[in-house]
Amino acid sequence: MHPNPAFRQGDRALFERLIGGIGFAMIFATTPDGPRVAHVPLVSTGDGAVQFHLARGNALARHMDGMVALAVVNGPDAYVSPRWYGDDPNQVPTWNYVALEMEGPVRRMDRDGLYGLLEALSAQEEAKLPPPAWTMEKSDPAYIDKLMGAIVGFEMEVQAWRPTFKLSQNKSPQLREQVAAGLEEAGSHAMAAIMRGLV
Repeated sequence: MHPNPAFRQGDRALFERLIGGIGFAMIFATTPDGPRVAHVPLVSTGDGAVQFHLARGNALARHMDGMVALAVVNGPDAYVSPRWYGDDPNQVPTWNYVALEMEGPVRRMDRDGLYGLLEALSAQEEAKLPPPAWTMEKSDPAYIDKLMGAIVGFEMEVQAWRPTFKLSQNKSPQLREQVAAGLEEAGSHAMAAIMRGLV
């Protein structure tokens, strides 16, 4: 998390949109075998918790229940060139980015909870695609049951939200627009859009 308070956001609805829009996170935890990270699809419950699943053989799966973990969702990011500020010799390169850290205790879900997570996850992602949407009912139940035996579902109660939306807020509106235009020209359309939409 960047220490500059200018890059903070307190809008929980924005966090929920980021989680749903990205749909993917890194889960960090310290285990008896050392620090570990898992890369997982992520779903928000909408009431202060996030859910994810791990392969049963994942190094974190056997330790996760009951531990405090850190989940990180990364949004757009892009290099910012000093040339986009004009001729000011007192500018240097930087990197704009969006990241949301969430910390809290994790509990293992039962089989019904895992099934609900998989339904919610597929619905979240299928909604981003043209119809018709795929649903769990379109697969053989025996096959789904077999696959579910190979994964473990978890829910994290988020007790700390630590967002960073570093979007050149420490610059003037004119310079921010110059940076957004430079990013757009360089192909970083998502970062340019979020700069113009949030700042």
